Parts: sequence; C-alpha cells; structure tokens
Amino acid sequence: MDQHGFADLADVVGRFDAQDYLLDEGTASAIYLALALGRPLLLEGEPGVGKTTAAKALAAALDTTLIRLQCYEGLGAGEALYDWNYQRQLLAIRMAESRAGRLDESDLFTEEFLLPRPILQCVRHRGAGAPVLLVDEIDRADDEFEALLLEFLGESSVTVPELGTFSAERPPVVVLTSNRSRDLHDALRRRCLYHWIEYPKPERAVAILRRTVPEANTALIKQVTEFVGDARGLDLDKPPGLAESIDWVSALAALGATELGRAEAVTSLGAIAKTPDDRDSIIALIDDNERDRATPCSAPDATT
Repeated sequence: MDQHGFADLADVVGRFDAQDYLLDEGTASAIYLALALGRPLLLEGEPGVGKTTAAKALAAALDTTLIRLQCYEGLGAGEALYDWNYQRQLLAIRMAESRAGRLDESDLFTEEFLLPRPILQCVRHRGAGAPVLLVDEIDRADDEFEALLLEFLGESSVTVPELGTFSAERPPVVVLTSNRSRDLHDALRRRCLYHWIEYPKPERAVAILRRTVPEANTALIKQVTEFVGDARGLDLDKPPGLAESIDWVSALAALGATELGRAEAVTSLGAIAKTPDDRDSIIALIDDNERDRATPCSAPDATT
C-alpha cells in the first residue's frame, strides 16, 4: 500500500465508487501512478467530462482536505500563493507612532502579517494526511501564472522573499485541470503526469446516469445517452458533456418524462444547449429523430 492509502488499481476504483464516481481504467491508472510517484496530475478533456469532480472524489476517497484554486484571467501570486495583510501592517504602524515608536520593514514583513493563499495553505498544512490541491481550469489563467507554480509543482515549496522558503511536511496531492482553451507551457507539463479524459462510452455513461439520477427510468437514460452522443457530432459551440447529460436527465425526470419526447426535450433544452445556435441545431436534431420514428419502415419486396 502506498503512502496515500491506495493498495492497487482495484482499490482506487473501489474507493471512487464509494464516492459515486465511476472511474474508467485509464483515469484510475493515472490517479494511482500520480500518488504512488508523488507527482502532480494534469487532467485534460472536454468541458463536462468529470475532471473537477474527479479531484473532489479523490479528496473524499483519501479522507483528506480539499483546497481549491479556481483559475481566471489575471490570477497572480496575491490570490494563489500568499499576500500581506496591509490593513494590519498599517494598524501596527499607527499604534507604534502613537507610542512614539517606529517599526522597521523587517517588523512588518513577518508571519504575523502573512496571508496564506491556497498554494501556501497546502504547503503549511499540518493535518493527519496530505491535502488535495485542485488547480481548476489552469488554461483560464495567464501564461505568467504557470511560472508561479513551477517551484511548488517541482519541490512542494513556496518562497516568500521576506521570510524564506516554506516546504511541505507531506507533499500535497496536486490535480490540475484544463479544457485546452490554450496550450500550456512545456515546463509545467514536464512536472506533471498527464491524462486525457474521454467522453464516457455509452455503457459507462448509462451506469453513471443511473447512479447520479436514480429517479429517472432506464429507458429515458438510454435515450438521452444516445441523443447526446449524436449531438456531439453536430457543429456545436458548446458540445454537451457528461455534466450536461446529468442535468438534462434530472430536468426530464422533474418534468415526469419517462421517455425522450419532443415536448419535454424542448422544454428542458437549456440543460444541454448553451447558445442560441446550439439550441437551433439540437432542436433540428430532435425533429429529425421524430420524423425518423414516425416514418414507417418500407415493407420488403414480396416478389418471387
């Protein structure tokens, strides 16, 4: 058994299953190896395939703390690594002045005034087990942000120039996710193990939907799974992922649907169509399917 508690691939799959996350073999292997080797794991895939949920399920499976850093354009060290409590520093200066005293710069930049952000929180974590750090949608951050991560990803440490280097007692489990809205730099990729999460195969998608939306019947789930697979073949702005399938089945079940009929499908279409053009394209696919079902099969030629 490795230091994080996974005995083998079957143990990974079983623990994730207990968290209602059905792992495929490839993702289970990537998670097991990342933990066994103590390497960050970069998960890429289309939106909605379960990358973020995998990190959450990993923290639950390990029974440890999840620390999440949601990336966005303009994210910097002050939001991701650490910052200084300027209000407390100013208050300390004023209190010193009121006593006719004086504070040096070294008095102001101490741990007393340090504000740990998610990455430094991971490094300084002192719980029973290593935390899981989720760096979510790193492709949304600027290129420069990746450089801020390199020391942490390679050495599980953060350097604060005024105080020195903080190193983790236990290297945190790091999961980075990306939707590939831009290419990530080689320096970051080299520090990580990599795995691409595919859309689940129909059989696995049905199993996930059964688990996630138990109030929906099997016929409806199978029809939605087949339809969503067909919809991904359209030229959509935002192809529906597994997350959208779950939302759609939940919406249809809430409407009392037992099969994928046109009226209920159009009413609940906001679960999978995220732009006006996509809505038009998906409605056209619904209508095509309706016409195909309404058209009787031609009788075989009876000539002898």
